Amino acid sequence: MSDGPQLLAVSDLHVGYRENRSMVEGFRPGTDGDWLIVAGDVGEYAADVEWALSTLAENFSRVIWLPGNHELWTPKDDPVQLRGVARYEYLVAMCRRLGVLTPEDPYPVWQAPDGPVTVAPLFLLYDYTFTPPGLTGKEQALEQAYAAGVVCSDEFLLHPDPLPSREAWSQARVTATEARLAALPPGTRTVLANHFPLTRDPTLVLRYPEFALWCGTERTARWHVRFGAVEVVYGHLHIPRTLWIDGVRFTEVSVGYLREWQRHGGPPPVPRRVLSGTGQGAAR
Repeated sequence: MSDGPQLLAVSDLHVGYRENRSMVEGFRPGTDGDWLIVAGDVGEYAADVEWALSTLAENFSRVIWLPGNHELWTPKDDPVQLRGVARYEYLVAMCRRLGVLTPEDPYPVWQAPDGPVTVAPLFLLYDYTFTPPGLTGKEQALEQAYAAGVVCSDEFLLHPDPLPSREAWSQARVTATEARLAALPPGTRTVLANHFPLTRDPTLVLRYPEFALWCGTERTARWHVRFGAVEVVYGHLHIPRTLWIDGVRFTEVSVGYLREWQRHGGPPPVPRRVLSGTGQGAAR
C-alpha cells in the first residue's frame, strides 16, 4: 500500500493473449485515488480494448487512454471494420461511455506535492524520419527494411483513411497537438504520454534498427524541453526502462508479450509509478 495517491502508467497490454488478460484482471490501485495512464496497444480488436478499459476503469479513480498502433489496426475478422480516423473516433466514443479520458478531452491536472502537473495524453504517429544511420529518406530506408524482413504490420493493417498516408496523418496530429500544448499557460509543468517515443534515443538499442522507421517522428524531438515535461511516458518498443534526456525522465511502461515479460523469471509486470500526490485538480 502506498502512502498516498499515485499517478501510474502502463502500455502494450496486448490482452488478446490469455496470460496478459489475466494480468490486467489483477491490476489494483494502491489507494482509492490512483490514476492510470494506458499508453496504447491494449489490443487489436475493439471488443478487447473495451473489455480492458472497462475493467481498469472499475478499479482506478481515473483512467487515461491514448492509442497505440495496434488499436488502430483493422483486422479482417474484427466485427468493427472501421478504418483510420473513423476507427480512432469510434474508440474515443467508447472511452467516453466508459468514463475514460482520451487525447480529445481536456487535459487533467495532477496535484503533485510540489504543485500541479498537467497530464497530456498524446496521439502522435510516425513519419519514417527515424531512419537508420547511413540512409537518407523513406524510400531507401524502407527498401532496406523489406530486404532485411523487418516490416511493421502497420503497413498492412493500419489504414490512414481518409488521409492519403500515415505520414499525412502523423503530420496532422503533430500540428494540432503542438498548437494545443503551446497554448498552455506559461510555466505549465507536464507529463507527456505517447505510445511512440518522442525522441529517437530509445530506439538506438533496437535489435533490428530498421524497425525505428515505425517508432516516431523527428518533429517531436524537443517537445520535452519546449513544453515543460517533468516526465515523458511511452511504450511500443517492449523495452521497459528509464532514460534521462536533457534532465527529463523518459520511462517506457510497456508490458509486452508473455515471452518478453517472463524472460527474467520475475512476477508479472504492474503499472509503473510516474508521480505521487493527491490527484485532484481541474482540467485544461
